[in-house]
Amino acid sequence: MKIWTVSNQKGGVGKTTSVITLAGLLSSWGFRTLVVDLDPHGSLTSYFKMNPEALDSSVYNLFHDAGRNNSRCDPEPYIAATEFDNLAILPASTAIATLDRQVAALQDMGLVIARALEKISRRYDYAIIDSPPMLGVLMINALAACEHLLIPVLAEFLALQGLERMLHTLQMIFHSRKRAPDYTIVPTMFDRRTRAARESLQQLRKNHPGHAWQAVIPVDTKLREASQAGLPGPMYAPNSRAVEAYAELLEFLLAERHHPSGQAVTG
Repeated sequence: MKIWTVSNQKGGVGKTTSVITLAGLLSSWGFRTLVVDLDPHGSLTSYFKMNPEALDSSVYNLFHDAGRNNSRCDPEPYIAATEFDNLAILPASTAIATLDRQVAALQDMGLVIARALEKISRRYDYAIIDSPPMLGVLMINALAACEHLLIPVLAEFLALQGLERMLHTLQMIFHSRKRAPDYTIVPTMFDRRTRAARESLQQLRKNHPGHAWQAVIPVDTKLREASQAGLPGPMYAPNSRAVEAYAELLEFLLAERHHPSGQAVTG
């Protein structure tokens, strides 16, 4: 099983949309796919018509099991099927917002998700983790578990500043390790009609050669409509501009030369 995490410390960059769309594509292409919601907002969970405020079985329970069992536990009881073939979810309840306070004194809680996914590695081809925007035990788990990190970024000045904070966080988390997950910066919601967007994209590619994806995810209202319908973009509007762009991104990620390489974090 390959594990990808989608993360950025700035909100509103298309993080959850990227998880859902990539997972929808993977599952429709025949890959057994699991999405993992580690964001206390529970947007990914809500997308699949589950109420994060009323869940009795979620990733929150997984962390509590881990606290009783030295951070080792089986996630299978908390995984839910979706209405889509080859696509399952480990949902989030809003209670996970309290985990930092609850597990602060416990050891090895940064590896709960990595160890849990290892137990089910033969059941799925891909797992995609939706990371919270704030640094804490959930983000640490999301980053520690993944083999490849996707960082969605808006092509605008403030978003580029947020990207630098995200890369600094990576350096902090992995400072004691020789290698960190390779990462790809994905320009999202790009509007080529605006000069600011075009100039910001140019600056992004100049500042991060080798990591900035050379295409973009365009602005597309079809993804917003898909969210309202509770359908992944590939199931709602498979021929839309954004879905076709995500398919191009997925082909890039699936290409053998772009499989996780454990490249050291730079920048």
